[in-house]
Amino acid sequence: MADQTLGRKIYDGAIVALEVMVLDLKMMFSLIKAIFEFFVPPKLKSVENEIILITGTGHGMGREVALRLGRLGGKVICVDINKKGNQETVDLIRKESGKAYRYECDVTNREAVLELKEKVCREVGEVTMLINNAGIMPCKPFLAHNAAEIRAVFELNIIAHHWTCQAFLPSMMERNHGHIVAMSSMAGLLGLRNLVPYCATKYGVRGFMESLSEELREHPKDYSGIKFTTIFPYIVDTGLCKNPKVKFTNLMKIVSPQEAADQIVDSIRRNYFSNTIPKSMHYNIMMANALPRDVGLHAKDFVDSGLDPHPY
Repeated sequence: MADQTLGRKIYDGAIVALEVMVLDLKMMFSLIKAIFEFFVPPKLKSVENEIILITGTGHGMGREVALRLGRLGGKVICVDINKKGNQETVDLIRKESGKAYRYECDVTNREAVLELKEKVCREVGEVTMLINNAGIMPCKPFLAHNAAEIRAVFELNIIAHHWTCQAFLPSMMERNHGHIVAMSSMAGLLGLRNLVPYCATKYGVRGFMESLSEELREHPKDYSGIKFTTIFPYIVDTGLCKNPKVKFTNLMKIVSPQEAADQIVDSIRRNYFSNTIPKSMHYNIMMANALPRDVGLHAKDFVDSGLDPHPY
């Protein structure tokens, strides 16, 4: 009996050692692959004839991303509650011989989103790429927010992502083909003054995308054909940031919607899981998070960037 117990322990130990060796090899391979792709980025995929639904296309980054994907041959579904701005975006895409379709929808309303899904499917086809871009950013001290403002930020910036994904993800899963893109923010990677509800929603977007992608990765069926991309922009000059505060303008310049859209589309076409705008911020945040909190706070105070309160 003692020999059997010893033999079992040796066997179990050997199995664990083998599993650790396999884990080490997998991790090493993934690290080498990541280093290689840092210098040699993945090839750009085609979005021609993809049916791409974008929320918040009435202006800013949503419009610029829509224009670029239209130029690349995508069938762009423009969704916004701003009928005039949305039509302008559609007209701009069509002027460049792109394919664009206009829909008005309050994406905070689940029933309206489900109706939108049925209408788009009937009139254009099944959505193969969903870009959740719509958002609002009231900027003032936390205690100055009223209940309606806080509720509105959460409903549009994060809860709407749940409704759109519940509507459009099932058809992607049926085909094992699709791409879900979400706009988070640098405020989804670090807390900022005057943006407490906004930061909470953008952290929520990050958690939503990571957990949803993980759920599909661990699913018994193969859903590797469905990609996820989360974008973390710094300050983009879309009009949302009324009073930006940037100490080192050469190092941390405010990005134009056009520059941001170029990087967003590039990230989508390379199937990046996440990316910051500008890209260099990704490594700065990683290093700051690896340091003790007080050390990171000193660096944050030195950089001294963010947003001052503004009327919303």
